[in-house]
Amino acid sequence: MSIEKNILDLPVFEGAEISWFAPLCDGDDDFMGHRNPMFKSSWENTSEIVKSVDSLGFRNVLCPSSYQVGQDALTFASAIGPLTKQINLLTAIRCGEVHPPMLGRAIATLDHILKGRLTLNIISSDLPGSVLSTKERYARSREVIEILKQGWTQDEIDFKGTFYNIKLHTDPIKPYQQNGGPLLYFGGYSPDGVSLCAEHCDVYLMWPETIDKLKGLMNNMTEKAAGFGRKVLFGLRVHVIVRETEQEAKEYAKFLISNLDLNQGDEIRNRAQDANSLGVSRQSELRESADEDYFVEPHLWTGIGLARSGCGAAIVGNPDQVYNKIQDYIKMGIRSFIFSGYPHKQEAEYFAKLVLPGLKTVSLPEVMGRIPKEKPNTPLERGQRK
Repeated sequence: MSIEKNILDLPVFEGAEISWFAPLCDGDDDFMGHRNPMFKSSWENTSEIVKSVDSLGFRNVLCPSSYQVGQDALTFASAIGPLTKQINLLTAIRCGEVHPPMLGRAIATLDHILKGRLTLNIISSDLPGSVLSTKERYARSREVIEILKQGWTQDEIDFKGTFYNIKLHTDPIKPYQQNGGPLLYFGGYSPDGVSLCAEHCDVYLMWPETIDKLKGLMNNMTEKAAGFGRKVLFGLRVHVIVRETEQEAKEYAKFLISNLDLNQGDEIRNRAQDANSLGVSRQSELRESADEDYFVEPHLWTGIGLARSGCGAAIVGNPDQVYNKIQDYIKMGIRSFIFSGYPHKQEAEYFAKLVLPGLKTVSLPEVMGRIPKEKPNTPLERGQRK
């Protein structure tokens, strides 16, 4: 049983959500392919990064999920949440990994711990050790999302699908956030993925592309969402290298790949669960179309993708150049950015000093009306104890 589809009226707001990345899955280093033990994805390292970006003024932080050495996203978010003051946590959930009602209870618990500072990144890749077709994976994700949304908005889950057959009361699943629950962020390029986002998700995350290709992705999603009577926000996941001068920024970009063995880079890229996805192949195509210095358009450098799967390009330049590039994206309609750099704490500090003060930032759960003004009438807050 599919939930009733509601028209999403997006609020008008200035500014953008400026986020950073928590390298939970062994994804930090001083330069590409180094595997420096000082940058392991330990609790000590990643918690320090998140506490730092919280104090620097970033508005969200992506906590990714992958079957690699590192930390579980939900567990990490639950531990770091009380140690932060203002930042939201964009916590990845791999659909199918946990029975949906129990996943719903975990989300509700975390949302109450954070007092509504939770956002969710929907992941649809294969569960480690198993293989499903693209269509099956997105069908499973659709069922998980519909079950969660029933739990967030109705008194009872009444769902019959291919993967799940569930009838339950929903008190244990009620989140802190109201008016639809936590915002859902989604990244995917296949037709099934685009359809899922258009029907159910709130922010469509894209990886770096040329301006024209980004516009094409956005136009396609806008059209698909309109078919469901909806609108979605757009986000961009991209690395960044900013220095006082353009020359310094470009020199640092070269330094990052200066000791990279390309065979080792291939091995690192292929570790990821999504290494063979359509999105990853698009990043490879982007890099192949770049010039000999790996720039595919002014200030968009693809060399970083030589040694990592997923997002494979960086905005590179001096503060004005990086700021103007971000403003160009904002004018296109992109209102959420997830930045990162190597090493992550150092590059967050550069960005916070040189670019962030000039940007008007927002919290999307706030502007989207998800955080109640008073404690909600949920079982974990003011709700009656039954």
